[in-house]
Amino acid sequence: MLAIQRLYSWFIALRRRTLSFSSLGVLFALGLGLSLIASCSSQTSVTLEASPSANPPQATVVRIGHQKFDPFTLVKAKGRLEERLKPLGVSVEWKEFQAGPPLLEALTVGSLDIGRTGDAPPVFAQAADAPLVYIGGAAAKPHSSGIVVSANSPIKSLTDLRGKKVAFTKGSSANYLVVRAIESAGVQFSEIKPVNLSPGDARTAFEQGKVDAWVIWDPFFAAVQKQNNVRVLSDGKGFAANRDFYLASRTFAEQNPKVIEAVRAETQEVAKWAAANPNEVVKIFSPLLKIEPPILDTVTKRRDYGFETINDEMVAEQQQIADTFYKLKLIPKAVKVEQVVWKPSSSKPH
Repeated sequence: MLAIQRLYSWFIALRRRTLSFSSLGVLFALGLGLSLIASCSSQTSVTLEASPSANPPQATVVRIGHQKFDPFTLVKAKGRLEERLKPLGVSVEWKEFQAGPPLLEALTVGSLDIGRTGDAPPVFAQAADAPLVYIGGAAAKPHSSGIVVSANSPIKSLTDLRGKKVAFTKGSSANYLVVRAIESAGVQFSEIKPVNLSPGDARTAFEQGKVDAWVIWDPFFAAVQKQNNVRVLSDGKGFAANRDFYLASRTFAEQNPKVIEAVRAETQEVAKWAAANPNEVVKIFSPLLKIEPPILDTVTKRRDYGFETINDEMVAEQQQIADTFYKLKLIPKAVKVEQVVWKPSSSKPH
């Protein structure tokens, strides 16, 4: 928790000045509220080159970043991606991260080729001119985040949040959710009292009654629902799609479309298996995450592990997040999400 809190303090100071490429890791820390930042090794990106037909393709390595609670963790566990990539002469190197923001930073500096994260970090990355492109997305999972109050709270509706202390992680998907939700009830963001806390600290503050409401995502959302006496004012339905996104370095995406397609196809196959076998998914994730199976079962059943082609709806949702964050001055400039969406047919972004 201390590492994240320190990064938040740095970000506030940096935002008063200018956004520089060197501050990218700080900005990335806003996207998710997990507590530690994983380190990654630095390697030169390897690309797939054409070979004479008489010779096998030149061997390459695709470096995939994943988190413990991640579709790629399931892909790795199933062990079939390596076989799918063999005809291309490609092997796989897996690198684990404890949060999405440092994973994107690794992509930016060239020590990863492909990675997955939530919806907020890519917006900060684009605002920092990171050389990344969206290569895919997942189905919406609006029920996997929500706004909670204590069951005995006098707050009965979103309107009642006016003037109240609301905890969430600044610049995260929760930040976006609370803005959209309260505005639907006629409450402006300036009318609540935001309390910027990481998930662990926010839960402590919530349980001690130091904040009136908490906006949070799974697995923290499922945990507080199972373990605390709470009432959900709203989840993300109608307000925030809360999708996962897959990104790659721009250079890798342009030079390796067949590798990306193979990774996408395999992840989709594993997602179908996961949807049909939720109990098996819990068995894989529970020891890794150290989360009780009943909580993880709830999380698993209301999320998606797919890797779909980016569509106009996904782009529009991300654009709305970007516009909202710019309006709140969380990013220093307006961005056009469609400019960093990779199109396989042309091997270039829009």
